[in-house]
Amino acid sequence: MAKILDGKALSTLILGELKARIARLKRAPCVAFVLAGDNPASVAYVTKKGEAAASIGIQSRLEKLPANASEATLIATVQKLAVDKEVDGILVQAPLPAGVCPTNVFNAVPADKDVDGFSAHNLGLLAQDRPEAFVACTPLGVLELLRRNNIPIQGKHVVVIGRSLIVGRPLATLLGQREAWANATVTSANKETENLPALARSADILITATGHPELVKADWVKPGATVIDVGQCRVADATRKSGYRLCGDVDFDAVEKIAGAITPVPGGVGPMTIAMLMQNTVKAAELHQ
Repeated sequence: MAKILDGKALSTLILGELKARIARLKRAPCVAFVLAGDNPASVAYVTKKGEAAASIGIQSRLEKLPANASEATLIATVQKLAVDKEVDGILVQAPLPAGVCPTNVFNAVPADKDVDGFSAHNLGLLAQDRPEAFVACTPLGVLELLRRNNIPIQGKHVVVIGRSLIVGRPLATLLGQREAWANATVTSANKETENLPALARSADILITATGHPELVKADWVKPGATVIDVGQCRVADATRKSGYRLCGDVDFDAVEKIAGAITPVPGGVGPMTIAMLMQNTVKAAELHQ
């Protein structure tokens, strides 16, 4: 049976480490959340992030906008926070209202407050292997899960299924950096990749971020490989009070018997994403102070 990579326990450890860094600052860090509408998942995510911030002494603000907020309104809100010297980090919660171009809004966030790492500036710094880059929180969380569980990355074949600007692309870039803690051979794939199961089977580390429930089956996984499941999907389940259950991109019960290590859903990558948001916010505060 595979080793379970417990993101919840590791995130708690990292948040504890951040408390010591915060204690050395002249003022508490502050992160601002921009939320348009009342999407239940988005509200829940922002609430969790605010609770995590409060637990370690990071202040948070919520800029609540209507569900039909225009792109101009979103950008104006970001620009207001950009010049506020008390705000260290700005996070624009996706999804955004219909008709709004996400990249235009993300690029309005100044690089030194872009704690989500989605702006063209920070993505460019990442591509240049620049250490000052703010790296997107989910890719950074995946890296920490691998590093802190002593899973070798250097020289290994990593297959990343998914090519979003939020997860897949920055993650492939991050793991391929010329650093001793990375330096992997990375193959970027997607659901339309020909012979995807065979490609996945060649991976020493298989990472999937498609949002397609239980896409990855046991015969997609090399025995002993590490499997990182970034997906989080709701699947109808009449046996649950909620009427649904959470699962990832991976058929966990089957793959757990094959893999050497695996992340659960929930409790794997999700908590690490929030921990890395807090880490990026502390990093921004340290730069500002």
